[in-house]
Amino acid sequence: MRRLLSSLAVVGLLTAQQAHAQLDCLSSTERSAVHVAALRSQLMVLATGCKEDSSYNAFIRKYQADLMSNERMLAEMFKHKYGRRGQQEHDRFTTELANAESTAGLKLGTDFCAHNGMIFREVMALQSPADLPTFAAGKNLVPSAAEVCQEVAEAPAARGRAAPAKRH
Repeated sequence: MRRLLSSLAVVGLLTAQQAHAQLDCLSSTERSAVHVAALRSQLMVLATGCKEDSSYNAFIRKYQADLMSNERMLAEMFKHKYGRRGQQEHDRFTTELANAESTAGLKLGTDFCAHNGMIFREVMALQSPADLPTFAAGKNLVPSAAEVCQEVAEAPAARGRAAPAKRH
């Protein structure tokens, strides 16, 4: 039993390190925005799957201004990183967050709601909206498959005029 727990701890640590490494390209403000988006996604999936609509609505009301600011930060980040594809990549990322949480819920089955139910009480007990990013980061909710660091490869034509063809 001790070996199993040690193995699970190591896997958890490696997963946390992997998730953190995938966000290394981001500024601390951008990283916080990603963590808060992951928290919001988890709470949305919990609300839907566990009939916690009133808890989710209370969360949205309490943190509405901060969540809207967070969404603006994410939109700007994706626009900066992906250019014209920014909104598309932002939508893809948001979908990945929800899908990862839904998949985790399916794996836990009937234990999903019981396993995650406390998070609503925890987030509502925060002293200040300023505590939300730290709380979200501590929950380690960003799936390792979520890609936010890939830069847009600039097409040759976009870099400037193509070099004239050489005549031989």
